[in-house]
Amino acid sequence: MLVKTRGIVLNYMKFRETSIITKIYTEQLGLQSYIVNSVRKKGPGSRMALFQPFTLLDMVVYTSHRGGLTRMSEYKIAYPFATIPFDIRKSSMLLFLSEIVARTVKEEEENPALFHFLYNAMIEFDEQEEHFENFHLMFLLHLSHHLGFGPSSGTEIVEQVAFSPNAQALTSAPPVLTLQAYEVYFDQLLRTPEQANIPNGKIRRELLGILIRYYQLHVDHLGEIKSLAILSEVLS
Repeated sequence: MLVKTRGIVLNYMKFRETSIITKIYTEQLGLQSYIVNSVRKKGPGSRMALFQPFTLLDMVVYTSHRGGLTRMSEYKIAYPFATIPFDIRKSSMLLFLSEIVARTVKEEEENPALFHFLYNAMIEFDEQEEHFENFHLMFLLHLSHHLGFGPSSGTEIVEQVAFSPNAQALTSAPPVLTLQAYEVYFDQLLRTPEQANIPNGKIRRELLGILIRYYQLHVDHLGEIKSLAILSEVLS
C-alpha cells in the first residue's frame, strides 16, 4: 500500500555500498525507517543532502502491516532551507536536536500535534536571521510537553534535577542552592521566550546541561548525547 505523507528526517546510517537506512518522523505514520537506494553515489547524482537532520520532505512511501523497514516510492524537498545549511551554529543545533528527538520519540502512529510542532519549528528557525541563541532551549522545553513531562515552572525543573542521583556532578556547589539561580531563566523561557534574557554562553550551556538531566529523568535509556560536544564547541 502506498501512502502520501510529509516527513522530517532525523538521521541515517550507511547501508551497503550506496544506500542508507533513514529514520523519519512522518505526518501520517509516526516514526518510520526506510531503505533508500543509490543515494550515496559520488558526483552530481548524489541525493544525500535530502537526508540531513530535520530536512522536510514530501514523500510517497510503502507500508506493511508487518511493520519493519519499508521503502520510498517518491521523495522530494518540501521546504528548502535558506539559512540552516550555511550557518554552522544552526546546523549544529539541529544535529543535536535531531539526536534528542530520535532518542525520545518512539511511537509508530500519527501524532499531528507533535508533527506540526517539529515541522513548523524548523521553518521558523530557518527564517530567524539573528537572536536564535536560545532556540535549542525553547525547543526542548516545548518538546517535553509533547512527550508528556513538560514542566510548568523553573522550580519544577530545578527541584527534580537537584534531588536526582548524581546531581552533584552538574555543579561544584551544593546542587539545590546552585541550581535555584537558574529558575528565573527557565521561567522566562517558558512564559516569555521572546523576552528571555540569558546573560552569556556559559549560563546557556549550564541551562542546557540541566535540561538534558531533566530529560534523562523522564526518558528511559536516553544515555549520552553524542552531538552535545559538537554543539558546545561551536557555541562556545
